[in-house]
Amino acid sequence: MKTSGALLAGAALVAALLFLSGNRESDPQTPQGLPGEPPPFLGVAVLGDGALTAAVDSYGNVVDLRPGPAGRALIENPAERQASGTVAADTGIQVWARIGDEQLPMWRADAVEQSYAPGTNVLRTVARFGRKRLEIEMAAVGETLALAMGGDVKLDVRVNADIECRRERDQIVSVVCSIPAPDGDVSAGARVEITRAAGIDRRWLERARPLGPSAPAWAQRMYERSLLVLHALTDRGNGAVAAGARDDWAYVWPRDASAAAIAYAAAGYAPEAELSTQFLLGLGLEQAARFHGNGSPVPGREAQGDAIGWVAAASQAAGLIGSARHAAKILAGGGPVPWRDRADYWEGEPGDYLANALASVDGPKTSIYLGKSARRLVRRLGDPESGLDAAAAWGVRPFSHPALYPAIRRSMKSLVAQGTRFGITPGEEWPGGEDPWSAPSAWTAWSLAALGERREALELLGALRRSATPAGDLPERVDAETGIPRSTTPLAWSHAFAILALRELWPS
Repeated sequence: MKTSGALLAGAALVAALLFLSGNRESDPQTPQGLPGEPPPFLGVAVLGDGALTAAVDSYGNVVDLRPGPAGRALIENPAERQASGTVAADTGIQVWARIGDEQLPMWRADAVEQSYAPGTNVLRTVARFGRKRLEIEMAAVGETLALAMGGDVKLDVRVNADIECRRERDQIVSVVCSIPAPDGDVSAGARVEITRAAGIDRRWLERARPLGPSAPAWAQRMYERSLLVLHALTDRGNGAVAAGARDDWAYVWPRDASAAAIAYAAAGYAPEAELSTQFLLGLGLEQAARFHGNGSPVPGREAQGDAIGWVAAASQAAGLIGSARHAAKILAGGGPVPWRDRADYWEGEPGDYLANALASVDGPKTSIYLGKSARRLVRRLGDPESGLDAAAAWGVRPFSHPALYPAIRRSMKSLVAQGTRFGITPGEEWPGGEDPWSAPSAWTAWSLAALGERREALELLGALRRSATPAGDLPERVDAETGIPRSTTPLAWSHAFAILALRELWPS
C-alpha cells in the first residue's frame, strides 16, 4: 500500500494517549454532527478480517469494538442511547485536533470525508479545520487495531474502551491496540499492521468469482465492498456471521447469516459458505430468534418462523445437503416445519405470515395470500387487506414457488412503484415509518433480475447506490428525504443480497 504524504508529514506531531473514565451524567447529550452527516457515534464503516471487529463513525471515531464479529462489546455504546441522542461525548476511541488554543473533536471540523483503500477494509478519514488537514488511517487485522494519523495539526488520541493500547515510538503518530494486551513496547507499528491488513484483504478478495465482463465499474465496486463487509462480519474461526458491528445487532440471526452463506457460495467462497452453514446447523433454531457468536441463544425473542427454511436454503447452496426440502425436514426433526403462529422478519406479534410461509417446506397456498382485487400477495394469511409484503420476492429467490411467480411479479412491481429514490420499505403496512430499508430493496432486485425484469432490478440497485455511504457501505435504513443513515451500517444482510443481485444481473 502506498503511504500518503499526509501521514509522512506527521513527523512534527505530538500525541497523547488518554484513558478516560466513563461519563457518569444521567443524561449526556450526543454531540451535534456536521450538516448532512449522521450523528457522532453511529457506526458507518466496519474494520476487520473476521477477528477483532470495529465500527467507525463518520468522523473517524471507533464507536464499537469486539474480539469477534458477534463477541462482547469492548466499547460501551448502547443502541438505545444512540437512538435517544444521549451518548456520552467521551465514547470509544477518538482523535482530537489542536487548533490554535482549542482541542477539537472531528465532529467540530469544517468538513470530513471517508473512504476505504481500494480492495480493503482499511479506512481513511480526512478532516479539514479551515486550512488545516488531518488524516486518520485505520485497520483491524487479526487481534490488533491500528491507527496512523498525520497532517498539519497537533493531536490527541483518547481511548475509552476495554482494550490495551500503546503509542508507537515513531515519527508518524500512531496507536496500536491489541487483544491480548501487548507486553511492553509494540513490536509492530501501526503502519506495518495497516499494510498487513490491506494485503490480507486483497488476497482474500482475489478468490472471488468475478462478475461478468459487461458489469459496469459501479457494480464491481458494490460487489467488492459487499464481499469485504461479509469478510469483516464473519468469524473466521467458526463462521458465525454478525448482522452488524453495533450493540443489539452483533448477534447471529439465522436468516441474515444464511443469506450471507448463500452469497458466499454464489461468489465462489465455498469454504466460507460451508463454515457459516455448519455454524447455523449447530444452533438450537427453536430456542431463540438470535444467537451469540458462541452459538448460545440470546434471550428475549422467541424463534421465528423462517429460520429453518433459511438454514435449509444455505445448506443446499453450500452443498452440504442435496435439497433445501430435505434439509428442512431434517432440521424440523422429520415433522412439519413450524412456521405458523410465529413472528417473522418484521419481529412483531406472532401470526401466519407470508415470509414464513414462503420459507416453509411446502410453501403457501396461492389463494389465501392474494388480495381481493389485484391478485398480489399480501402479508397475513387470509387477510386480503393486510397489505403487500416485500418478502413476496423470497418466493422467487431463494425459495422458488413458480406457481406464485405472476402474483409475486405484480407485488414486487407495485412496491417498487411506491418506493423512494433510496429504495423500498418492508411492506405497505410497515409500522416503522417511511424510511427505506436496504435489505428489502436488495432482495427484491435479486428476484426481479431472476424473473428477467432487468429495468426494475437496476432501478433498485440505483437506489442502493444512493443510500450507500460515501465509502460504499449499506445502512440498514436511511432517511427517506436525505439518504442519511439512520441505523446499523453496514448491514450484512443487505450486502449479501446485493452480491446475489449483482451476480444474477452479470453472471460470470
